[in-house]
Amino acid sequence: MATFLYRLGRLAYRRRWFVASTWVLLLILTGVGSATLAGEHVESFEIPGTESQETMDLLGERFPGIAADGASGRVVFAAPEGETLDEPANRAVVDAVVAEIQTTPGLVNVVNPFDAGTVSADATVAYAEANYTAQVLSEESRDALFAAVQAGRDAGHIVEVGGDIAFTGEEFEGGSEMVGLAIAFVVLIVTFGSFVAAGMPLLNAIIGVGVTISTITIASRFFEMSEDSSILAMMLGIALAIDYSLFIASRYRHELAHGRGGEEAAGRAIGTAGNAVVFAGLTVMIALVGLTVVGIPLLTEMGLSAAFAVAMAVVIALTMLPALFGFAKRRILGGRIPGLKVRDPEAEEPTIGLSWITMVTNHPLRVLAVALVGVGALALPATSLQLGLPDEGSYGTDDTRRQAYDLLAEGFGPGFNGPLTVVVDAVDSPDPEAALSTVVAAVERLDGVVMVTPAGFNDTGDTGLVIAVPGTGPGAAGTEEVVHGIRDLSADIESGTGAVVRVTGPTAVVIDFNEMMAAALAPYLAVVVGLSFLILVLVFRSILVPLKAALGFLVTMAATFGATVAVFQWGWLADLIGLQQTGPIMSMLPIILIGLVFGLAMDYQVFLVTRMREEHVHGLAATPAVIIGFQHGARVVAAAAVIMISVFGAFVLGDDFIKQVGFALAFAVFIDAFVVRMTIVPAVLRLLGERAWWIPRWLDRVLPDVDVEGERLRRHLQAEDAARNQPAPAPTS
Repeated sequence: MATFLYRLGRLAYRRRWFVASTWVLLLILTGVGSATLAGEHVESFEIPGTESQETMDLLGERFPGIAADGASGRVVFAAPEGETLDEPANRAVVDAVVAEIQTTPGLVNVVNPFDAGTVSADATVAYAEANYTAQVLSEESRDALFAAVQAGRDAGHIVEVGGDIAFTGEEFEGGSEMVGLAIAFVVLIVTFGSFVAAGMPLLNAIIGVGVTISTITIASRFFEMSEDSSILAMMLGIALAIDYSLFIASRYRHELAHGRGGEEAAGRAIGTAGNAVVFAGLTVMIALVGLTVVGIPLLTEMGLSAAFAVAMAVVIALTMLPALFGFAKRRILGGRIPGLKVRDPEAEEPTIGLSWITMVTNHPLRVLAVALVGVGALALPATSLQLGLPDEGSYGTDDTRRQAYDLLAEGFGPGFNGPLTVVVDAVDSPDPEAALSTVVAAVERLDGVVMVTPAGFNDTGDTGLVIAVPGTGPGAAGTEEVVHGIRDLSADIESGTGAVVRVTGPTAVVIDFNEMMAAALAPYLAVVVGLSFLILVLVFRSILVPLKAALGFLVTMAATFGATVAVFQWGWLADLIGLQQTGPIMSMLPIILIGLVFGLAMDYQVFLVTRMREEHVHGLAATPAVIIGFQHGARVVAAAAVIMISVFGAFVLGDDFIKQVGFALAFAVFIDAFVVRMTIVPAVLRLLGERAWWIPRWLDRVLPDVDVEGERLRRHLQAEDAARNQPAPAPTS
């Protein structure tokens, strides 16, 4: 592999005009394609194989009107303090607002609360159901809706809007990536001390991410794609494209500093650092593609989109970057910034990194104990981890959706925001009406149910609906018990009436999703960790080093979950990151985080430890190899980690799920790079000594030699140098 990449680097350097033109042309073509072929983002949430999803599909067949794709929601009214809505003057305001809503463009129907009976028992709160044709209201429709709402507010009423109709479709504000890029550029300048050297990884990342996002946008024309997929791909694409380019550019400058020519230096940089990039990228891609085993379309598309972004980051680092070296030649060592030293990030000179690794290797047990105690303290909040999906109660208190949610809970009870749809499939029942009555009576007897309302049959009379309102909110444990209680009734009801009882609705979907996430975690970890472990055994030709890498990952995850709980559940630093409302951690975050962080953790493991193994393979004893390898790689790994933290941290400016992902990834990178890989790992390697590189002889013979440390490449180049320096044979007479 190293020899092949060495030749690729030299080829890209020589054919720089062709390589650069190809990438620029690809950027232009995909950009034009994304502008002309872009499809709509589809924010669908389906969990195949669960009862709630199967019941939703059944409703689509038996009740076509219920399955309409248009936006729906509630306009909630609250009377002025001390008054009721059924007073003539207040009722006139409600009637006027509803009448004005009826004129909004795209409306399917809206029902007056007094006609529908949706007025609370004390007549202080009421709501009107509204349905529209479009999934997301147009600006014209939304303006007209909120003009009607404002008229009610001007009349002295509290009027709020909940549901899809309050969603604008533009809640994620772009620009976070620009903040991350700006910080990354500053870090690159400090690392290299040169505008030219700093600009190359950044330019590489911009081109690579541009092609990636444009391609994903084109794909949205042919496949259902969520906006979160593009955001996650952009987040990873920017961070990894810069990091991978940084590692290779650093090695290129190191080779130039040793007097090698530009083409030779490019070849050696791609053959060594590029080799590590390939295997680091491969571990990240395995972790992301592994999300497909969960069986949830949203996670599958997010994983595949992000894996594509990683693949593009690897490919452009291996091809476009050596082409840029060809244009810059030795100017990559120039472009000096006044006040900053033009640095070789891998130079063997006294640095803070050298002082740090000397201290770690001199006192490995003490360092290990302090690090583990510190990480353990950070992990403690993880014992309070609560998972859920956001509902309108998770929005900020100044959001109209949250205010509508609170008004409904106040007027009708907390369970009103999470009603359960009970479907009575009476196709095989001799008496569907009796079956429906039996279900209503049985559900009413369950603990935790405060109201049961039969909603009638479909047109063919073989499927009935029952709405059950629990006494607790959508995310409460009591509501989950009600869902399972209703499902437990199914067997007895079917044996007695011939009807099948199923439960669905948003609350049931969330409960099923949480249970599916828990069930999928073990097989997902087995696939990801198992395959990645095999790759690391192949890379390091060791058993203990990959095992230590996996254990270090568990340390990182424990601390990350603890910090995420402390911020997003407990509210620590909430004001600093603009968090308006604390609540459960999103259900899909742990499995996504495990995949992403495992891949990123292996990145730093590969980049840092391959340099240590390279020194060991080249003849140094175990501990000196750790010190010299750390000295070579620490500055670059630290810069890469700071860049990645900056890029991920910038996405904390986003909303909800992206905010949690951005924070968790930034914190995980900080812990993994600086605490685990640059502290715990060298301390453990120092304690293991030569045993760290032990591998059974039979396994060593079986494994292919991928030459990640470039030893075979080194011998190949030495042989070429010897052949060139061989004196020509004397001419024969």
